[in-house]
Amino acid sequence: MKKNFTILSVILITLFSLTAKAQDDKPEAKSYMAFYSGLSIPTGDYASNDYANNSAGFAHRGETFGLDFGIYLHKNFGIGITLAYQDQGELDSLQDVNLANGYNTSFTKNQTSVTSIGRYTNLTFMAGPQYSFLYKKFTFDLRVQAGVIKSFTTPATTIVFDYSSTSGATYYQESSGALAFAYGANFGVRYNLSDSWDVGLKVSYINSSGLKISNTGGDSAATGRFQTNMPVTLIQPTLGITLKF
Repeated sequence: MKKNFTILSVILITLFSLTAKAQDDKPEAKSYMAFYSGLSIPTGDYASNDYANNSAGFAHRGETFGLDFGIYLHKNFGIGITLAYQDQGELDSLQDVNLANGYNTSFTKNQTSVTSIGRYTNLTFMAGPQYSFLYKKFTFDLRVQAGVIKSFTTPATTIVFDYSSTSGATYYQESSGALAFAYGANFGVRYNLSDSWDVGLKVSYINSSGLKISNTGGDSAATGRFQTNMPVTLIQPTLGITLKF
């Protein structure tokens, strides 16, 4: 994961170097604060519904909103900071049935029931180098970033195994409040409405190797599927309004 972040940083720094000279006589970007909202789309393991994949997150397309800051230190080079909240929904009835069928098959149990409570909610705080270039009334922003993802909740599931009419077992996958390293990049374009205001579109990529998941009453040998880590990968197209200063 850190290797991927290093590669992203090298690519962006190279772009900075190639365009910096051409920008010497161009208008300089203004520092800004933006509020944005839009879609938060899970990909990879985070979006997987595969019972056999212990990293599958079963997350849904959801929403994000947050604050974005660009602070320019030298001409159009600066630091970008993002604080954002994400909600990826909750497990639906079909996913509960999918899990129950998987658990039931793993060890040929008579019956398995799965009940889930709670949503996928988290906060990301990211920062990194940013370069912006201006063309007529448009500003284009390029940024690589790293930071943390703080989970508030993940769905808590209760799995009840019935081996016969007289015996059974209950296993709990607990809601996660874990904190984990995250990295990513974003590209944005802003349209100049006035000296102080822009409107814009931004697409962000966020990746984390995973949130720690705790379990009670089971293990991989007894339950079949047993999740201890939930990778998070998101693509977020958003719209925002920007105050420049």
